[in-house]
Amino acid sequence: MGMTDPIADMLTRIRNANSVRFKSVDVLLSRMNLHLAEVLKKNGYISGYDTKKPDGDFGMLRIYLKYADAKRAVITDIQRVSRPGRRVYVKSEKIPKVLNGYGIAILSTSRGIITDNDARQLNVGGEVLCNVW
Repeated sequence: MGMTDPIADMLTRIRNANSVRFKSVDVLLSRMNLHLAEVLKKNGYISGYDTKKPDGDFGMLRIYLKYADAKRAVITDIQRVSRPGRRVYVKSEKIPKVLNGYGIAILSTSRGIITDNDARQLNVGGEVLCNVW
């Protein structure tokens, strides 16, 4: 049986691994998860990612988590906003700010998976996938 919400699965795995201070976490490889990892890396929330394709199985995306020091993780929280049962779309004028600009909202737009600041600059709206701070 297939997974209903692979994005929520990825975010939950990151949140759980972050809470127990794992160095990396493996999630299923998909184009959406890969683009989300790219955005997180570009904004400094993770230190990197690798893709692995074992023979015959599904590919895996290994995400390397980032920590400020021994007690503080860079990702304080990561929350899913739009989900399969309730999609959340916003126009370019109504894109929410996360913690007054201290966090980012990741959107799926016609220009690809981008942050809220990039969407405001490009003047495009879309589906709000998640908030990260």
